[in-house]
Amino acid sequence: MRQIEFERRFGDQWTTLENWIEAHGGNKQIKDRAPASVVPWLYRNVCHQLALARERRYSPLLVDRLHQLVLRGHHVLYAAPAPGRDGFWAFLMGGFAREVRAQWRVVALASVLFFGPLLTLFAAIQVWPDFASVVIGPQDLAEMQEMYSPDNERLGQRPASTNTEMFAFYVWNNTRIGFQTFAGGILYGIGTLFFLLFNGIYIGAILGHLHQVGLGPQIWSFVASHSALELLAIAISGAAGFKLAGALISPGLRSRKLALVEEGRIAFRLIGGAALMFFAAAIVEGFFSPLIIDPRQIKYGVGIAMWVILLAYFGFAGRARGA
Repeated sequence: MRQIEFERRFGDQWTTLENWIEAHGGNKQIKDRAPASVVPWLYRNVCHQLALARERRYSPLLVDRLHQLVLRGHHVLYAAPAPGRDGFWAFLMGGFAREVRAQWRVVALASVLFFGPLLTLFAAIQVWPDFASVVIGPQDLAEMQEMYSPDNERLGQRPASTNTEMFAFYVWNNTRIGFQTFAGGILYGIGTLFFLLFNGIYIGAILGHLHQVGLGPQIWSFVASHSALELLAIAISGAAGFKLAGALISPGLRSRKLALVEEGRIAFRLIGGAALMFFAAAIVEGFFSPLIIDPRQIKYGVGIAMWVILLAYFGFAGRARGA
């Protein structure tokens, strides 16, 4: 391809990226019209085009222009975020939700792999009650029934447990589940796939069994208020793991190392938000969920409100006005 044809074909991409860099590098007179989701694609294209320009020995002026564009793009795209409370607050108030929306495909995939087995097992056990013992041992099922017995003063806790002890346990347990699901992505996604399916099956079997044996009011009253935080965090952890797996399986024009670095930044933002959700879930699960409140509809209402708030947050938080 001749240089003039090369410039004609890709010139619009260079101009778009240059305008984006100027707008996000402090020049407020430049209006950025490029959607944020397109910028990484543009940047990767320009990196590839720079390599082609060098290989084909195009003019030094063109090579230098592309080289400077790549350097400036890298500086703006990968500059460290502003430290401190402002950066954290911006992430919490909209950045996390924007990241989840931007990665909706892997979030949807992880959600199907987690919620699908959960709901399937729950429904199956209502029809075939003995199937619960195939997934969970009889001793563990008996222990679960004891924990959610109507005679207990607190739901989901053993007699010797305090709320603080259970909070510490839930922090550890939630962290373990999230980290396993996320880190499993480094095994080309096999670990992430396993932990999503396993946790979906395990939770579905517990819920299905307790509901089937008549302990539905106790288990639903316990899980209602923290279920949105914990279950959505598991799915988002899976999405973060799949981002790592995608970088290893399909790096595109990038080296696997570069792909892992770039996709890892996205994955760590997802798992960082999920970690906050897990911690919040542990607070609710340790101090509010065990309470026996009459009528139970109060806790059901709290649970429904949490689902509505979180889904609204991921759907709308961080959107520009008019978007």
